[in-house]
Amino acid sequence: MIDLTGLDTRPAQTWGSMRLVPLVRREPIEDLRLNAKVYGDEPSTVFLPDKTVYTSYVPHAFVASWTDDGSPAAAYGTQLGQPLRHMCIRTRRRMARRVDKNRLRFLPLHLAVEGFLALHFGGPVIAWEEWSRQAIAHGLSARAEDAYTGAEVRGLDDALKVFEIYPGQCGLLLYAGDTLASAFVVPHPEDYRALHPTLIRDLYGELVYEYALFYPARDFPAVIDETTVSSLADLRAQALLREREWADFHDSVMAARLLQAPVHVEEVYRLGRFTLSRFLPAFERKSENHIGETITDGDGRLAYLKTFRLSEAQSRRGHLLSKLAEHDWSLPATAAALGTDAAALGMRLKRAGFGHLLRQDVLDGYRKAVNGRNPRTRRGGGTSPPA
Repeated sequence: MIDLTGLDTRPAQTWGSMRLVPLVRREPIEDLRLNAKVYGDEPSTVFLPDKTVYTSYVPHAFVASWTDDGSPAAAYGTQLGQPLRHMCIRTRRRMARRVDKNRLRFLPLHLAVEGFLALHFGGPVIAWEEWSRQAIAHGLSARAEDAYTGAEVRGLDDALKVFEIYPGQCGLLLYAGDTLASAFVVPHPEDYRALHPTLIRDLYGELVYEYALFYPARDFPAVIDETTVSSLADLRAQALLREREWADFHDSVMAARLLQAPVHVEEVYRLGRFTLSRFLPAFERKSENHIGETITDGDGRLAYLKTFRLSEAQSRRGHLLSKLAEHDWSLPATAAALGTDAAALGMRLKRAGFGHLLRQDVLDGYRKAVNGRNPRTRRGGGTSPPA
């Protein structure tokens, strides 16, 4: 589970469909600091561990600085708001790269998205007869998923501009139409003030984009019983009580699924006493599924967190791939575990975008079997278009 111990929830602020919930750290982490490094509009080439290469637009990276003895570390300089130098292309050797002894550059959310794209990327582990030659030889290559930048999410830019940053704030939970879109936590309040504007450059899922367009944020009024107030001290006590009630409701109801999200955790890099990791969810159907990345200390205390909420289609693809891998990519065994048959599972794979992994004759047979059980009928028997 994601442990938010040491981070306190403060009252939310809303703007249109956006709800921003501040997270305040009781004791800032002094020996790990984050700063932003902003790139231009050029593409960057990323080299993956398996020697494959992909080119991506990288709007900004984070640079983590830490000390070995636990002494305070100052945030390194940032290019935010400054004129940027431009180059034709930048080559990056890996997602997380050490730039000197105590500084690591990594691409926010790219670590998490790379982990999702690499999910069971090798394809079938046994050459079952249903799989195509391409699936056996090349696995799931090449996979692609859609995402939106923060600049495309309606109302986010304005919400970040009018957002009031709390004293000691080290994080933010972002909601669109009261649907949790993203979580962001940093070690120190100064880091958050520097990195707050970078939320507009982050990646957000399709569901977040749609909810920001169509669903307003609900109102959660704090009602104080006036019969209990006879002095300023009473009013202050009631205000603090309502603030605690909001925090309890938010943490136990609104953010509950995020806090239980990680199922598969992969360690990416060691930063002194800290560990940079990425995680994947259980890919439960009709439920929240968040991927993300964390930096934790030796006691498991959260220093950094950034998450991305998967859409229903992305969760469905992750669910199918996980079930196939769990049953050694045997279609009959996977279908039995899902309570269906191989033909129906084959058509689900096609609808999810994995139809090219099956042999064409097998896929055609599955299609005929499914259509035979569910024949399509025409109303009125007519086929002519309307005049």
